[in-house]
Amino acid sequence: MPIAVEKQEEQTSGPSPHALLPFLQSQSQTALTRLYNRPSSCLSIFRLLAPVERQLVMNLLWLESAIPTNTMSSWVVKENKKFFDEALAQLTRLHILPNPSAKLGLNPTFKTSLRHAITGGGTSGSFGVPAEADDKRGPPSVEILDTYALERWETILHFMVSSGTGQMPTKPSQGVLYLLQRSKLMAPTQGTLQITSSGFQFLLHTPHAQLWELLLQYLAMVEERQMDLVEVLSFLFMLSTMELGRVRQFHDYSAESLSDTQKAMLEDLRDYGLIWQRKATSRRFSPTRLATTLTSSLPPLPTASGTGTSGTGQTQGFIILETNYRLYAYTDNPLQTAVLNLFVTMKSRFPNLVVGSITRDSVRKALSNGITADQIISYLTTYAHPQMRKNVSRCRSFTPLLPVTVQDQIRLWELERNRLKSQEGFLYTAFASQADYEYVLTYAKQLDVVLWENPTKRCFFGTMEGHANIRGFIERRTAAGGGGAGAGLGGGGF
Repeated sequence: MPIAVEKQEEQTSGPSPHALLPFLQSQSQTALTRLYNRPSSCLSIFRLLAPVERQLVMNLLWLESAIPTNTMSSWVVKENKKFFDEALAQLTRLHILPNPSAKLGLNPTFKTSLRHAITGGGTSGSFGVPAEADDKRGPPSVEILDTYALERWETILHFMVSSGTGQMPTKPSQGVLYLLQRSKLMAPTQGTLQITSSGFQFLLHTPHAQLWELLLQYLAMVEERQMDLVEVLSFLFMLSTMELGRVRQFHDYSAESLSDTQKAMLEDLRDYGLIWQRKATSRRFSPTRLATTLTSSLPPLPTASGTGTSGTGQTQGFIILETNYRLYAYTDNPLQTAVLNLFVTMKSRFPNLVVGSITRDSVRKALSNGITADQIISYLTTYAHPQMRKNVSRCRSFTPLLPVTVQDQIRLWELERNRLKSQEGFLYTAFASQADYEYVLTYAKQLDVVLWENPTKRCFFGTMEGHANIRGFIERRTAAGGGGAGAGLGGGGF
């Protein structure tokens, strides 16, 4: 059966590899083989692969024996051979193809499990074990699960954007706060956590990318928490293949069949909004939309998401920016308003409209929190109102989406703040002769500790770290009779 590799232009403009794949490639073959024992894991990983890689797997899945590599290579048109080779390399790094140099054949464990996932074979409970129906309490509806997931997720984001503003938003759990610090999305400043430059960039991502960024950091902490990485990954993949809001005989999933590692994960995943439980000691759970879409292309939150990045929120936008620095945001969502409050001076608020201005003080406040000028401009561009995009599309010549005067001024305010840089050190002066000055200066330059020099006045400024060496050098030269090599040493800032 011939294999059709996508055209080059389609590959070039296609989506980038999923963020989880490089992490999986870094794992040992033993760990991946254990992971491939679960049909749900194999199905989830198959979903994450690029189209060419999925096509290769499907062509080999039902073959009972391996085929020569050059046989399949002959099915690929010459101009797209590059993408075929890249697909083979990717599958090899994931140990899905054990030895593609001679023959092509899937990893036996992966092949068996993926067949079971597709045909429904096996009784391992890899896709979750349904719990018996509870007649006293009905199952949570999809609306309840969506509301719960959205509330938990927005609690995290709202806490990030409200940090350092004097507001008191709902505080996430200690586990979430620790994860935000480990991810360097927030950092302790003067006893409180404040959003970092990376954290602001995090807000520009889609909810799906945000979720996986946190989960990858969660996976990176597995070893220090003495958890089984394969069990953690298996549970995440299991959740991604479960049904949202079951309506048949069974409504929830049983926690009894989970391993000790997976039971310990339930508390963490509740805090992130991936799992719903009636109470912490419940023996049943329900996955939310955040969990069931982990390995799919569907939006992880309802289209009315407050993040403005799922559904049509990101493509529509809600911000209008004028050349006089006045900003109009057509939103009634407190999270979006809180994000704008990081770099906008708010003037008026209406039921579905926020009016403010971008000022020198508001931008300097954002810069002091680690947010860059480019990130502010990127946010305004990403969430520009459709009317602004419409006006740009009407112009025949190239016209920037945002007013050039506003963009330039934001960057100038950043340059103004970064114009001066303070650094502690020592000033070396009062050398007896030009020769002594040059001798000590040469030694200091060899140590790479000179920050400033003035040959005319025979002085230079060195770092705090290099002071001990320079002072010792001067004292040794003076003791050895090097003439008036003594220098006045003055500590200070430069």
